[in-house]
Amino acid sequence: MIRVTLADDQVLVRAGFRALLDAQPDIEVVGEAADGEQAVAHVAALRPDVVLMDIRMPLLDGLAATRRITSDPDLSEVRVVILTTFELDEYVFEAIRSGASGFLVKDTEPDELLRAVRAVVEGDALLSPGVTRTLIAEFAARSKEPAADARLAELTEREREVMALVGIGLSNEEIARRLVVSPLTAKTHVSRTMVKLGARDRAQLVVLAYESGLVRPGWLG
Repeated sequence: MIRVTLADDQVLVRAGFRALLDAQPDIEVVGEAADGEQAVAHVAALRPDVVLMDIRMPLLDGLAATRRITSDPDLSEVRVVILTTFELDEYVFEAIRSGASGFLVKDTEPDELLRAVRAVVEGDALLSPGVTRTLIAEFAARSKEPAADARLAELTEREREVMALVGIGLSNEEIARRLVVSPLTAKTHVSRTMVKLGARDRAQLVVLAYESGLVRPGWLG
């Protein structure tokens, strides 16, 4: 079972998500939180697989709550998906920097929400359709001068190539076509690269690609 915690200050929003998620044979809602402080406490106590985290909450906002969760080594297996009202909310960029595995708009289709929960458990980054490259472009525009990262020396030439392609927003299928390999091979390269770099998921791999200078602003085609 995939165990989920819901963090949103609106009771009706939580009720709607709970009804949808609990109806699935492989998903169980194990906790609810009405503010960021509750969210952090629930996650520490319940250790869910996924947290659906609203950004705007009282006491502690979702961004700060996400940062607390993802910086705790004991919670390294917990994945946070940010819920936002607008696709490119001003906080989404910082949410990804803070360790969130992706984000969804609140009015996303039910099937997309279910796919999101399942995807992040598998280690995939989750971004609402159509905004991946826009988000990466925003990251590129704000990124600081890259610093050398010794961990990149541990990667093979192919893994560095794959990481760069992840950094410009390509999916496994697109990477496979670019490199003329199977999607499974592309996924394997991505997974090995994340393991070697200690990246939580694909979203963090994108951040590392820019911060290390492997990908530079202006590379988006």
